[in-house]
Order: sequence, then C-alpha cells, then structure tokens
Amino acid sequence: MDLNFTPEETQFRDQVRAFLAAELPATLSDKVAKGKHLSKQDLQTWHDILNARGWLASHWPVEYGGTGWNPIERFIFENECALANAPRTIPFGVNMLGPVLIRYGTEAQKRHWLPRILDGSDWWCQGYSEPGAGSDLAALQCRAVRDGDHYVVNGQKTWTTLGQYANMIFCLVRTDPTAKKQSGISFLLIDMNSPGVEVRPIITLDGAHEVNEVFFTDVRVPAENLVGEENQGWTYAKYLLTYERTNIAGTGYSMVAFERLRKYAGKALKNGRPLDQDPLFSARMARVAIDLENMKLTNLRVIAAVAGGGAPGMESSILKICGTRIRQEITSLMRRAMGPYAQPFIADALQSDAQAEPVGPAEAAPVSVQYFNNRKLSIYGGSNEIQRNIIAKMTLGL
Repeated sequence: MDLNFTPEETQFRDQVRAFLAAELPATLSDKVAKGKHLSKQDLQTWHDILNARGWLASHWPVEYGGTGWNPIERFIFENECALANAPRTIPFGVNMLGPVLIRYGTEAQKRHWLPRILDGSDWWCQGYSEPGAGSDLAALQCRAVRDGDHYVVNGQKTWTTLGQYANMIFCLVRTDPTAKKQSGISFLLIDMNSPGVEVRPIITLDGAHEVNEVFFTDVRVPAENLVGEENQGWTYAKYLLTYERTNIAGTGYSMVAFERLRKYAGKALKNGRPLDQDPLFSARMARVAIDLENMKLTNLRVIAAVAGGGAPGMESSILKICGTRIRQEITSLMRRAMGPYAQPFIADALQSDAQAEPVGPAEAAPVSVQYFNNRKLSIYGGSNEIQRNIIAKMTLGL
C-alpha cells in the first residue's frame, strides 16, 4: 500500500489549509488550543462557516448536500482541521442522524430534515441512554404508545450531550413491550419544545454543563416522525452507532494531542534531562506513536467502508477501542509531564470568554480536566468490552 499522497491529494490538502487559514476565526482556534469550553455560538459559528463553503457534510451524497469527497480527502480534511485547532463539528445531526435519514428515512423526511441540519435550523441531540440502559442499550424502557396520528412518549433519557442547546432529539423508544428487547424498539424524532419535555442539567466535575437528563411526560409526537418501520429501530440504532464510534476515536485530534505532548516532553525536565529522554516515559510515548500510526490506517479503512453509502463494520469497533485507549494514554502522559501543574485548575479559566490565567504553563489549564473527562471514552458509545464482543461475533461467529 502506497501511503504517500498523490499530487492531487496534496493539492487538496493545500486547498484545505488555505481555507482554514482564511476562514477559521483565530478566537475559535485559540479557545480550542487552550482547552476552553466552547459556547453554543462558538460551535454554531464554525458550523455556519463550513456549511457556507459546502464542506459540512463531508460523508453525505452530493445530492443531499454532501461534498463528494473520496475517503482520502475526508481523512485529509479531518486531520487538517484538527491540526488547525478547529472546533469539532457537533456530530448529532450531521454525522449521526443524517446518515440514518439518508438510508432509512422517507423522501419527505429527507427533504424536510436534511436541509435543516445543514443550515443549523435544527440543533439535534441524542436520546439513547437511560438509567439502567447505557451499555445494555436494548434494556431501554422509555415508552411510545400509538394514539391515532401520534405517539405518546413517557420515560427518561440521560447523559444527553448538549441537550440544553437542542430543539430536536432523536430517540429510541419501546413500542412493543412484549417483544424481545431488540425487537420492540422504534426510532422517533421529537421536538424538544413539545409540552411534557423537561431538561435537567448534570454538572460535571470541572463545573461544565455538558450533559443532561431529559424527561418525557405524555409527549405527543406526530407519527410521521417515525423513522423507518415501527419496532425496527434497533437496526437503525446500530447503523448510527457505527458513525458515533468512529467519531469518538478522534484520530486527528489524537495526532494533535500527541504532537503537543512530544513538544512539551522535549522541554520538561526530570533529573536535569528532558523528559522524553527518560527510558520509561519515552517507551510509553513510543508505544502511543506506534498505536497512533496503526489507528490512522484503521481510520482510512473505516472511511473507505462508508464510501458509496455503505456502513462501517467491525472496523468502527476496533477504531473505538484503539482510539479511546490512545486518547486516554496521551492525557495520562501529559498529566505526568506537567507534574504538579496538572493537579490544580481554575474553572473560570476554561470558560469560553475567560480572562483568568492558568496555573503554571499555558498548556496546564485543561490537562487535569481532559484526563478525568477522557475516562468516560471507553464507556460511552458502547463500552470497549461490548466492542470486543461485537468483534468476536463478526469475525468468529461467537
């Protein structure tokens, strides 16, 4: 396999770099580089910039507003965005719901919802996990009962990322309580402004309002908001999760984080020598570097799997396991490299418009927060243990 870019791919990379240099606001890239919490407006600004250029939905078919890029071009774009410290695109509408609608939605649903995802008219969140139904997602109990032209929804969702910003939520709901767990689930699109919807914040250790609980009490949802067939939602859920797991891996962002680690380890001192000359520390860095190169190849395989409208298979599970382990190890090594500066942090310094200064080096401000926040990576989106089961079933038939 020739891993070098062709002249055409190099030209595309230069085009992406020029776009980022001209269009990515310095205020946004600076916030990302310093690990600050981004506001809704920050995220929407970058969404609008990409949409105006026609580069928002890089994996959608052209007829629905996609770019028509091949797998290598998508890989280049994602990595160049990471290198430029661009905000990550909010995945729920573009990267998760969009592919489900394109594959399983009606033509009316595609005409209505896809343009609204692109232009930002709708901000989506994900209603999958529930208390007692996280990794065992098929155990969900949120009910939807058909009542004429509507479904009436009652139940709860939790860990709803950025649900406080959303006006729409795509939900897995149980429509047949007598069927086996995976067979009685449906996929509904619910307006968050409907009577009976309540959002309660969950504040994380760093003081951030990132996740939420969402409660549904007799919420009426038009039956036309059912995606696909009733009781077949598990099929659509699995299809969506392959995209979520690929996004969680964050290959490009791991590359950027590792480069920061490498640079800092070259100037941080231990016993009078640069930290990257310490045998144990340098061995751990070398292991990450090797794993990261392997993950880049796996990422290309996953991107290739969805070329032409397909869905990634077990590769997305492999990528999720490897990617989360690498991201956790990088933050662990950065925390060690920072020494005592990694322990304290000023919560106000991480806010979008903060003026407070970090404790110690500029790189220290988000380190402890990122380390603890990344502990969740191996759990959400389907725990790594479950991903190993998926791989075993798909390769060995176990």
